[in-house]
Amino acid sequence: MSFVEQHLDETGRIVQQLDAAAIEQLVAALVAVRERGGRLFFLGVGGSAANASHAVNDFRKLCGFEASAPTDNVSELTARINDEGWENCFADSLRASRLTAADAVFVFSVGGGDREANVSPNLVRALEFAREMGAMILGIVGRNGGYTARVADACVIIPIVNTESITPHTEAFQAVVWHLLVSHPALKQHGTKWETVARENPS
Repeated sequence: MSFVEQHLDETGRIVQQLDAAAIEQLVAALVAVRERGGRLFFLGVGGSAANASHAVNDFRKLCGFEASAPTDNVSELTARINDEGWENCFADSLRASRLTAADAVFVFSVGGGDREANVSPNLVRALEFAREMGAMILGIVGRNGGYTARVADACVIIPIVNTESITPHTEAFQAVVWHLLVSHPALKQHGTKWETVARENPS
């Protein structure tokens, strides 16, 4: 089996192993947040930060959420890292945004955060602050889910099918799951462009 065939085979196996009930819990949690007028704060590092930015667009445009990601403001983020430290950058951003119990913090991460191992301690501190404020915690994470999975109100863990490909599969499936969420009839409020074009111009 070639590498391409192997990667595609692994992708199919992950699809089959995804926990549909866990995804439905995310849907229900998001519906509750929107109904009470809460905001979504997406947190991610590295490739997951890019996914967070994309998700902000989709949840705002398609689902009508007030949503943001602190990594989208590079000036504020780097100032906080420089002045207050990496560990505190997300928590302090949430504090400045006046996070409340009506809101939700949504984590995209491969490891989910682990303070003891010094892996994404900024996620851990942000979630500790979210718990202090009573905000809902959501996640799409890999491996064992780390701190995110332990404290989340709803969380999807991307299954491991190859220990050499945890990161690419996790980050790819973050996109699969959040696109499922914004397409879910319980959440989607506005149509997407090309589906509308296809309906109007069938070929």
